[in-house]
Amino acid sequence: MLKVNKINVFHGKLQAIWDVSLEVGEREFVTVIGPNGAGETTLLMAISGVSQPSSGSIEFRGERLDGLPPHKICERGIIQIPEGRKIFPLMKVSENLEMGAYLAEPRKSVKDSLERVCHLFPILKERQNQLAGTLSGGEQQMLALGRGLMSQPKLLMLDEPTLGLSPKLAIEMLGTLKLLNEQGVTILLVSQEVLRSLEITQRAYVLENGRVALEGTGEKLLANEGIRRSYLGL
Repeated sequence: MLKVNKINVFHGKLQAIWDVSLEVGEREFVTVIGPNGAGETTLLMAISGVSQPSSGSIEFRGERLDGLPPHKICERGIIQIPEGRKIFPLMKVSENLEMGAYLAEPRKSVKDSLERVCHLFPILKERQNQLAGTLSGGEQQMLALGRGLMSQPKLLMLDEPTLGLSPKLAIEMLGTLKLLNEQGVTILLVSQEVLRSLEITQRAYVLENGRVALEGTGEKLLANEGIRRSYLGL
C-alpha cells in the first residue's frame, strides 16, 4: 500500500532523515520506534506532504505522493493524527468530530462515521456538547483518534498517541489501535511505548539518527538483545 524509497529530508540546512525506506501493506500494523529526535515525526510529515523529501520517492497504491500538497494526500486516504492531539479546544466535541469529515467523500456518511466513533468511545457521545479543551488528556486523545477515523482513512498514521497518558490509558489506547487494525484499518504508528507496541504490531522499524537501524517482525525485535537493552532496560 505504502512504499517509502530512500527519502532524504532536511529542516533548513539540517538533514533530519537519511535514505529511509519503509513499506506498509494493506491491513498491516507497522510501528516505528526510536529515541526522541531520531526522525520519526519527520518521516510521517514527509508522507503527509507537510515536509518534502529532497530526494527519494513515496508511493501510495502505486501513485507518487512526493511533491503533492497535504490536502491532496488526505484526499487519497492518508490521515495523520499528530503528536499533541491538536484538537480545537474552543469547539464542541461534536464539532471537532465533524471537522474530521471535512473531505468530500467522508462528508457523505457523517452519521455512520459518528455512530462508529461513539461506539468505540462512548464517553465522546456523553461529552458531545462539551468544549473539547475541557476534556481530560485521555479523552482528548480519544477525540483526536475519533476525528481521524471520521475521515475514513485508508492509512491511519499516529504520532505518539500515548504521550502524556497514564500507563493504564496508554495500554487501552494501544489496545484500541489493535482492534481497529483487526477491523481492517491499516496503521502506521510512531510510539515510545516500545514493549506494548512491539507486542501488538506485525512489523516494526527502528530509527536512529535519522536512519533505519533495524527492521523486522515485532516478535523478532522484542527478542533482539540491543532492543531489549536500549529500549526496554532488560
